[in-house]
Amino acid sequence: MPFSITILDVILALVGLALLRRLTSRTPAPYPPGPKGLPLIGNLLDIPSEQPWKTVADWGELYGDIVYINVLGNPFVFLNSPQAAADMLDKKSVIYSDRPTLTFATELAGYGKTVPLTQFGEEVRAMRRLLHSYMGTHIRAHKLSPMAEYETKGFLRRILNDPDQFDEAIRRTAGGIILQITYGYEPKDHGDPLIELISRAMEHLATMTVPGAFLVDVIPTLKYIPAWFPGAQFKRIASEAAQCLHDSVETPLNHVKEQMATGAARPSFTSRCLGGQGVTAEQEYIIKWAAAGMYGGGADTTVSSINTFFLSMMVYPDVQKKAQAEIDAIIGNGRLPCLTDMERLPYVEALVKEVFRWHPVIPLCVPHSPKEDDIHDGYLIPKGAAVVTNIWGFLHDPKIYANPMAFNPERFLGSHPEQDPREYCFGFGRRVCPGRHFAYSSVWLSCAMSLAVFTIAKPTDASGHLIEPVVDFTSKAISHPIPFKCSITPRSDATRLLILAEDEGK
Repeated sequence: MPFSITILDVILALVGLALLRRLTSRTPAPYPPGPKGLPLIGNLLDIPSEQPWKTVADWGELYGDIVYINVLGNPFVFLNSPQAAADMLDKKSVIYSDRPTLTFATELAGYGKTVPLTQFGEEVRAMRRLLHSYMGTHIRAHKLSPMAEYETKGFLRRILNDPDQFDEAIRRTAGGIILQITYGYEPKDHGDPLIELISRAMEHLATMTVPGAFLVDVIPTLKYIPAWFPGAQFKRIASEAAQCLHDSVETPLNHVKEQMATGAARPSFTSRCLGGQGVTAEQEYIIKWAAAGMYGGGADTTVSSINTFFLSMMVYPDVQKKAQAEIDAIIGNGRLPCLTDMERLPYVEALVKEVFRWHPVIPLCVPHSPKEDDIHDGYLIPKGAAVVTNIWGFLHDPKIYANPMAFNPERFLGSHPEQDPREYCFGFGRRVCPGRHFAYSSVWLSCAMSLAVFTIAKPTDASGHLIEPVVDFTSKAISHPIPFKCSITPRSDATRLLILAEDEGK
């Protein structure tokens, strides 16, 4: 029989080498507790493919706030309490601000240049400084509100005209808001090529950052296998993702440059940054990747939050009615809510906080990684480990939130409100989301304006029977409600006319 090498042979050899290296090395302290793994593969079979944050939360109940697993020689550390996250990622941010090497995403697909995944250093600092100067505070985020309000009024009109396509309207609006402030680009109402392009790039990102999604992430040397090798189809997928990312970064940048050359560029983050004298190639690199980070951090995540809002309003109609009663009493029906009304609508703001808590957009936060070995609470956190905060677990901990599975905005009201979920769901330390204030404002606008003019209800079948929605969520890094149908109708003739009048005045 002729001798042949398969990808399985390569994997077994590499795993054996990793295990031998681990067995012959000594550690200065024990690893944190966690589920016992199997020889060679470690805890590979313990990580579920569906909603792993729930399993991680269960591990927290068994093993404590800090849980350790090893997958084919690669260490993972899961943090199951806000205190553990703060102690490590905030107080020790000098150590814990790197990202683990996700070979597929960062090297093969090129996403290592993006703000969320690039290693912490001068480049990411420069990107974050640009983003902070544009949208990093409440005041700066509110200065961008006219663009968000403009797009959200169009969102109401698109739903009024075609309520069955509300998911497409949400995606178009979220993309439109970010493209306006980032590139001064106003997309088409339907089938805009730039939104479709960038959405594909974000879909790739959401897929490739799920822990264990690609074997090359746990056995990095597989990246050297040629694309023609049996079982190396991941190389083709990575090549497609890399091209999509390149196009989604360069296409809008070139649009801004062309508009600036003709004097037709609209005010935007990119035009402002490129407008200075003598922008160098290095500076343009920082600008274009910071701009790409704005879209990546604000579009798909916002889509998830607003879809969660519509799902929760359908399932919890009493909450919807309370919010609408507050809007009617404070705003009336002569205009739409705007961001300056936020403090005057405490129940609506509590509702939006509950949207963020009930199902966080990124249930398992993008991993941090220590740049050196760290002894924390007597345990070794090894250099390069993937340190993952279980945001979903934080926000569903019954010790922090009473009856956490229920959608209850009133938990954030009264003299003893529960913890604001924004303290958790936008990340920790030096990698906290730089656009968090604008992201929250955009979601608040969509929720408040939709509540003012629409009734959101369960749909009916051909016989008039209610269709009960399935409340469930996808398992990707950016998690969405699974597709659902929804009945969305104007609350009255007056609100219908208000939508049309506001749309005409945009």
